[in-house]
Amino acid sequence: MDRRHDPAAKPTVLLVEDDPAVRRSLQLILHGSGFAVRSYGSAATALADPMIKDMHGVIADYRLPDGNGVSLLLAMKAAGFRGHAVLITAFGTPELQASAHAAGFVRMLEKPLADRMLRDTMSSLLA
Repeated sequence: MDRRHDPAAKPTVLLVEDDPAVRRSLQLILHGSGFAVRSYGSAATALADPMIKDMHGVIADYRLPDGNGVSLLLAMKAAGFRGHAVLITAFGTPELQASAHAAGFVRMLEKPLADRMLRDTMSSLLA
């Protein structure tokens, strides 16, 4: 069964952030906002998750130890992911914004993230 269409299931978010402290903080914020979270520290480990195509959304850091969030989203789409995507970065530029949008990210959030901004963004996208 495709869990994306199960109204009783919590929306599931894939979180890909290489900094363990930031990843844990974001995971706690998302859990507290009613999301199920699968989190990883690299693109390769995220792409190895067999549930990629069932995720409701992805939050990906731009700079990852084995690539970047834009390439990650493109690989996820090739694997069947059809959810909403948010890019997070401390290095936002207009060029990155354009590249992220072209890849399919619906929003780019600048670090440091405000808890409320992340909650509101994901809640509105996955409502």
